[in-house]
Amino acid sequence: MWEAYDLGNEDFLWAGIPFLGGIGGYQNAPCGVVSAAALCLGLRHRCPLNDKERAKQARHAIRTLSATIVKEFNQNFGDITCRGLIGMDFSKPGEYQKFLESGVWKDKCVKYVEFMIEKLYGLEDQKQLFVQAP
Repeated sequence: MWEAYDLGNEDFLWAGIPFLGGIGGYQNAPCGVVSAAALCLGLRHRCPLNDKERAKQARHAIRTLSATIVKEFNQNFGDITCRGLIGMDFSKPGEYQKFLESGVWKDKCVKYVEFMIEKLYGLEDQKQLFVQAP
């Protein structure tokens, strides 16, 4: 999405690293892709803060669209927390390594990422955007 939204700055990719395994690996936090999608919407709808009316519309769009995709994610997968989605507890020694070796991330996490990318692209395709990016 960073390329689709013309955010071709590697800093944005690095900023997303803490979302792996929930925020900072804390799995009772939202799945990283849920958090990243919300941030993506914020970046997509950013506008100059001195344009008060446009900024108000942008904040509304960001909150509304974020709520929509989080709700759809939860309905589709039954949870939005990393632990709830993958059923593993990274706070236990060796659990993260077990996660990597088990391929759970291929079976589940990849699907979550694909789902959210499709949702974000769908918002663009359906022109459900309330405010145009600068």
